Amino acid sequence: MSVAPSSGPEPGSPGLSAELAARVPQLLEAMRSVGSGLELHSTLDRICETAADLTGARYAAIGVVDEEGDGLADFVFHGVDTETARRIGRLPDGHKGLLGALIRDPEPVRLADLTRDPRSCGFPEHHPPMRRFLGLPIRVQGEVYGNLYLTEKRGGGPFDDYDLDMVRVLATEAGIAVGNARLYEAARQREQWIDGSVAVTTALLSGGDADDALQVVAEQARRLSGSAAGIVLLPADEGGLEIVAVAADRPSTMLGSVVPPESELVAELLDGQAVFVDDAATDRRMLTPYGRVYGPVMMLPLQSDGRVLGALVTPRAQGGRPFTEAERTMAVQFASQAALALMMAEAQRDRERLAVYEDRDRIARDLHDLVIQRLFATGMMLESAQRGSVVPEVQEGVGKAVDELDVTIQEIRTAIFALQQGPAEVPSGLRTRVLREINMAAVPLGFRPSHRFVGAVDALVGDLTGKNLIAALREALSNAFRHAGASRIDVVVDATATLSDGRSGVRLTVADDGVGIPAGGRRSGLRNLKRRAESLGGDSGHGPGIGADGGGTAVVWEAPY
Repeated sequence: MSVAPSSGPEPGSPGLSAELAARVPQLLEAMRSVGSGLELHSTLDRICETAADLTGARYAAIGVVDEEGDGLADFVFHGVDTETARRIGRLPDGHKGLLGALIRDPEPVRLADLTRDPRSCGFPEHHPPMRRFLGLPIRVQGEVYGNLYLTEKRGGGPFDDYDLDMVRVLATEAGIAVGNARLYEAARQREQWIDGSVAVTTALLSGGDADDALQVVAEQARRLSGSAAGIVLLPADEGGLEIVAVAADRPSTMLGSVVPPESELVAELLDGQAVFVDDAATDRRMLTPYGRVYGPVMMLPLQSDGRVLGALVTPRAQGGRPFTEAERTMAVQFASQAALALMMAEAQRDRERLAVYEDRDRIARDLHDLVIQRLFATGMMLESAQRGSVVPEVQEGVGKAVDELDVTIQEIRTAIFALQQGPAEVPSGLRTRVLREINMAAVPLGFRPSHRFVGAVDALVGDLTGKNLIAALREALSNAFRHAGASRIDVVVDATATLSDGRSGVRLTVADDGVGIPAGGRRSGLRNLKRRAESLGGDSGHGPGIGADGGGTAVVWEAPY
């Protein structure tokens, strides 16, 4: 039954009863306790505990009303132990029963036996028995924030008018405390999102590895949104969006996968629209199996100046709470900031790439116009000397020198061709792509790494594994150039490898005779290699190199076909 305003005397009135007067100090202490903190969830815990102590209730709870006003977004309880709560399972959602009735009609309710109330829908299995009930709304700035529920007064008696009066005063103070905590929480969240944006911008503009920077975007988005994963997608060559960075608790197999262009979600994201999914497991627009293991999802375009560079996805686990309007707004702003940083980083890389291409053109011209011409002239002089000599040994030695010069000229011409190749001219075969990476690495290294292929590399290795193998080779050669100080590098691609779990796969080994990996040195490149391998179901590691006594480093990267 609903309870009308209490007929008992108001606290502080001339007719204050002895019982109520005795409880005023307790009420004042309760009000002090409720307003003593700023963190929202601990404030709700404190309100529950204080209300229970004030009324002698065995159990207390606060149901936080969701933004739509038709259910509960959160449920904080006091008096039920952890094991019992685990056996009960899912928390109430407020869509039905007495809790739902209080949401629809936020007025005080006092019941001697809630099980007899027609609005009650019973308790789930393992729930403690409850009969006595007192519930009333908590208002924040005039709006209902949630409802406070008290059950089972110690001693078995019903809740009386004095309990209702005390809880009304406490609810008013609780509304003020919750309002302050919400303001503090909002300010703290904004600060965290701003710090995350700064971290992303710094990572993208630091000139480091692009994959590492995208991983920072994924990790920051996951942490700030409280999601199960952070995922960055960029446009794929064949259309759709390719997953290029994943941050999650466990290694993910989705890295490198492509969400097809026929997906409605891809079309909306590439059109610059943010997409919010309540439950990915049941949403018909989810075309890939990866999304169906999650619950609420935010899908945000990485958009700046009208250009969509990709997408940022932050999914929560199945059964997770929906994203609030404030979280959605801050996530959209974060994605816009990340997109702007991506554009600036892309422009910066384009300038650096242009400078490299200009330098390559200059080196290629010098090699062609100066070095080859001098070698050719030297060869002609040697041939002339060979013809003028009558000593057979001299003629034979000079002939070999001329042959070596011819081979050297051919190798220089091959290097010139590699220098002049643009990124769009990448051949399709894996073997050829590996050779191209080796030839490209020869220029900054000052020598050409040796190579060996084992097995039918082009026939056995699939496109996705091949693409990741090339990226791993590029990373390993780059690390060797930047950090190893090596004079020799051996590259082996073995398509007959047996992985640790018994499956057939491909193994890439890049070994050098450099200085090795110093203790405490950076490991971002190695982590990148391992992440790529694990996304395919493989692994990556490192060991002794090919220098004297195992000097240097050998990086081993392997994955199934």
